[in-house]
Amino acid sequence: MITRFEQFSFMISGIYREVQKIEKDEMIKHGYRGAFAIYLATLHRCPDGLTAAQLCEICDKDKAAVSRIVAEMEEKELVKREKNGYRAKIFLTEKGTETAEFVAKRAIAAVCAVSGESMTDQQREFFYSALETIYKNLRKVSKEGIPEE
Repeated sequence: MITRFEQFSFMISGIYREVQKIEKDEMIKHGYRGAFAIYLATLHRCPDGLTAAQLCEICDKDKAAVSRIVAEMEEKELVKREKNGYRAKIFLTEKGTETAEFVAKRAIAAVCAVSGESMTDQQREFFYSALETIYKNLRKVSKEGIPEE
């Protein structure tokens, strides 16, 4: 019998793997890495730019990952920094904006494909509310440890 823990872990891991595969498959159409998708989408929502630290926080990624991806996106002329340094704001270039708009369009299509007609608005609202609660609780447990019985 599969325990709730196993079922939860398998599903969360599976969802994450499938999202990464979709990102990779879509971004490769433009010659980019799948990892670019979340950063492009985030920067697109923030036209005033973000620092690397802000990207870390919003995207829930570590400094090294953000640094690597931003450097690659700079090489591909998708982003530019206002100046050098970790506190410098990062902005989308025109090319980056076009790519981010592609990401947004494909993300909407993906979300509609996986939950569009198969879920009611009420089910979708409950799902995202429950997912947010689980995420917040997981973050708390990961920081504070599993409570003793």
